[in-house]
Amino acid sequence: MHADEEQAAPPFDHFGLLAPLYEWLIPRVNVEQLERLLRLEAGHHLLDAGGGTGRVSRFFRGKVARICILDFSEGMLRQARAHGGFETCRGVTERLPFRDDSFPRILAVDSFHHYRNQRRAAAELLRVLAPGGRMVIEEPDIRRFSVKLIALMEFVLVMRSHFYPPQAIAEMFRAAGGEAHVHEDGGPNAWIIVEKGGGVSNVIPQP
Repeated sequence: MHADEEQAAPPFDHFGLLAPLYEWLIPRVNVEQLERLLRLEAGHHLLDAGGGTGRVSRFFRGKVARICILDFSEGMLRQARAHGGFETCRGVTERLPFRDDSFPRILAVDSFHHYRNQRRAAAELLRVLAPGGRMVIEEPDIRRFSVKLIALMEFVLVMRSHFYPPQAIAEMFRAAGGEAHVHEDGGPNAWIIVEKGGGVSNVIPQP
């Protein structure tokens, strides 16, 4: 393993232990909202970064040409493979094993705060986003009291999470060269929509 990948990798795989029960413990996401924000098309290749068991991207099977789930936890990916219909890749978002401009759509739900180095992850996600592509990051909004309690719980569990306000996350992607804005609906989550300049292409090279 490369030295900077070691630095980016979690010191302990909490999610591997939780994998068999994960989907029972985590509330259902607003899939309709994500689909609207992603603007999916049939020819798209979708990367679900930190996608775990595929609990979100499974709703998009049959709506896009290809779904790849990337996660550090082998236990979570094992659950994803059991559901079928996905490609899976074990790795860290700070060092994505894909070529530049590989995916016209990228999704990251409730995973950004788990990355060890968010600024590096933002740069990597933007690197593999295709020109004209669109990325949606759904994150708990740390400005909400309920999310502060979640952050405290993850601190106690030594998960080493790093929660940032939505505008701070958007600024990380702007600093990496993307166009980013925040969508909010008054709930506990916020969505950071990131776009990459250039023409739209649905013909994507295999990683």
